[in-house]
Amino acid sequence: MERRVVITGMGVVSPIGCDLETFWSNLRSGVSGVRRVEAFDTTEYKCKIAGEVRDFNPEPFFNNPKDARRADRYTQLAMAAAKMAVAHSGIDFQVGDPFRAGVLVGSGIGGLETLTNENAVLIQRSPSRVSPFVIPMMITNIASGMISMEYGIHGPNMCIVTACTTANNSIGEAWRIIKFGDADVIIAGGAEASILPMGMAGFGNMRALSCRNDAPEKASRPFDKDRDGFVMGEGAGVVVIEELEHARKRGANILCELAGYGVSADAYHLTSPHPEGIGASRCMENALRHAKLNPDQVDYVNAHGTSTTMGDVCETRAIKRTFGSHAKNGLLVSSTKSMTGHLLGAAGGVELAATVFAIREGLVPPTINLDEPDAECDLDYVPHQPREAKLRAAVSNSFGFGGHNASLVVTPFQG
Repeated sequence: MERRVVITGMGVVSPIGCDLETFWSNLRSGVSGVRRVEAFDTTEYKCKIAGEVRDFNPEPFFNNPKDARRADRYTQLAMAAAKMAVAHSGIDFQVGDPFRAGVLVGSGIGGLETLTNENAVLIQRSPSRVSPFVIPMMITNIASGMISMEYGIHGPNMCIVTACTTANNSIGEAWRIIKFGDADVIIAGGAEASILPMGMAGFGNMRALSCRNDAPEKASRPFDKDRDGFVMGEGAGVVVIEELEHARKRGANILCELAGYGVSADAYHLTSPHPEGIGASRCMENALRHAKLNPDQVDYVNAHGTSTTMGDVCETRAIKRTFGSHAKNGLLVSSTKSMTGHLLGAAGGVELAATVFAIREGLVPPTINLDEPDAECDLDYVPHQPREAKLRAAVSNSFGFGGHNASLVVTPFQG
């Protein structure tokens, strides 16, 4: 008998809300979280804007303040989202076999803040002054490890690093592990905290970032002809996914079914997607095949939609390639990055939460700032205002540097 996988809990820390209620309220209202950067002086930077998580206190999410201080910001965000997701799911990891539970929480970059700060200590002071915690603080797998320690989880535990596809791959591979029978419940998602001098300089010098500094809230404009790059964001998106019977036995509130997962590679360029969207299309096709759905049974695509010149066009081509005539005949597409900015390795987790809300509420979040679509971006991107719609199935896309592609398919739960 095939094992079905359901979503029972979600946790989000984002530029538009650090709890599910605020996040969804701002998302459906088209509120932008992009502002002038406050974390450091951007005088010498071409891009001076980002989607920062403001007024975040990590201490309530750790057993003691010392543990919080010994965690990089990306780990702090990951722990916060994980604890929210576990609380939302109502699961008690002290009950049941701890070897049947797992954690897959990744990050695209990991502890960049720790690496930057301690490198400065090494150069400006001496090797003896470098923190003994520098390695465990900066390594990308430590968030997953700390979450497992927090809940006494002994099952599959790993960290996937696939740039901006990280969270989707983490959730998808967790789905695969449960399907295969090696676990019954997994905490999965991604976290990122790269709004730092090195992060802004690196992406900025690639000319990947929007420089619409005088109008930050208008800067992230996926599919618009005047887009000039993506806006960096930070945060975490984590879900609790379970085998259906495991969730039923404990009386869980099932949010949606995680019905399919597809993965592929462009094998084309370090940072640019394949011009025709071949890899992205195959990725969506694989996800639909696993979900046993035809393209015309999907009503919504939460697009990767980063607001980059090539990316938005290539994803549009990929959607057309996958969905055929349905792409322009009833399929709704929107990019929530227009409000959150691009959360890099955390994006897929946050956007899966948005997709689940869209299905449950019957409301597709808008693509804000889409004032005049690019001539090559000619789908229904739900501009400016949310759209009421009964969704039979939805796809959430993530594509990353290195040509990594991952798509998740979500459907309403039907017992």
